[in-house]
Amino acid sequence: QVQLVESGGGLVQAGGSLRLSCAASGSIFRINTMGWYRQAPGNQRELVAAITSGFNTASGDSVKGRFTISRDNANNTVYLQVNSLKPEDTAVYTCYARIATSQSMGALVTYWGQGTQVTVSS
Repeated sequence: QVQLVESGGGLVQAGGSLRLSCAASGSIFRINTMGWYRQAPGNQRELVAAITSGFNTASGDSVKGRFTISRDNANNTVYLQVNSLKPEDTAVYTCYARIATSQSMGALVTYWGQGTQVTVSS
């Protein structure tokens, strides 16, 4: 069984910063890509950023230059540093990870966190 537990969301004023964390635990053999999606009410889910086990990163155009993704492979944790927040960044941020477990016999399975709310006030 694998769990992804997020933390770090909250209410912040425009221009402020937050650091989101997502830790994976359980019967993990290896973790490939980790990343973050977000979804605001009435909007489609949007990929915010992703990072491979080799630390290659990708991010959405709307967050480039403001959000930074990083990971700690030793602790199976991915981080999202969010700076210069705007009201339009308000959303539920959900982490994901592509994980191989002993049960999956090496196949990568996508696991999801429970989501953390980020609210940016103007």
